[in-house]
Amino acid sequence: MRLQMLIPNFSAYTTKGPIKFYDWQGDSWVVLFSHPNDFTPVCTTELCQIALLKDQFIKRNVKLLAHSVNDLQSHFEWINDITSYCSGIVSEFPYPIIADPNRELAVALEMIDDEQKNDIEVAKTVRALYIIDPNHRLRLSMIYPESTGRSNHEILRVIDSLQLTDKNPYVVTPADWVPGDIVLISPHIDDTLVDRVFPRGIDRLEMPSGKGYIRTTTNY
Repeated sequence: MRLQMLIPNFSAYTTKGPIKFYDWQGDSWVVLFSHPNDFTPVCTTELCQIALLKDQFIKRNVKLLAHSVNDLQSHFEWINDITSYCSGIVSEFPYPIIADPNRELAVALEMIDDEQKNDIEVAKTVRALYIIDPNHRLRLSMIYPESTGRSNHEILRVIDSLQLTDKNPYVVTPADWVPGDIVLISPHIDDTLVDRVFPRGIDRLEMPSGKGYIRTTTNY
């Protein structure tokens, strides 16, 4: 899956009923994430933690959509385990899980190892995560191995960066940026435009090369 690819308007059965992706998405962002198998330890911790952060995603206009190659009955049984493990969930499990036992969507969205994609008896989804904007475009992908759980705080951080830079295309965010930190002026913005866009001024960092490409601001 390449960045800015258009996610297809797929149909799927989920633990919250059938969906047609574009209709279900509406004008929201989406975090679509796969897990290798139901009733597995790392996946249980992941789905628990992302459920506990649901209000943080709602605040950012983000919908959550999980996926694996298990069937609906398996998902429903596993949800009972997740909610038991995840004591902070005191009501209905907050987001749908797609059932994809034929692996059709997993293959279409490139969530399966290439060597296994045609072997229905062996293939399991990798730990893939896609951030999709309201125009159904893929804006970021994260692929983790089966042995390593994702950082949901990093997912939220990236969403904050994407939404900020969509709103203000003159800035980009540096390494380890979080909201409130300084931002960088995009390298595509010419100095002649900077003063007009940032009338309260910016800071320039002198570099040994003499090239003034590190430009920062807190006025965003």
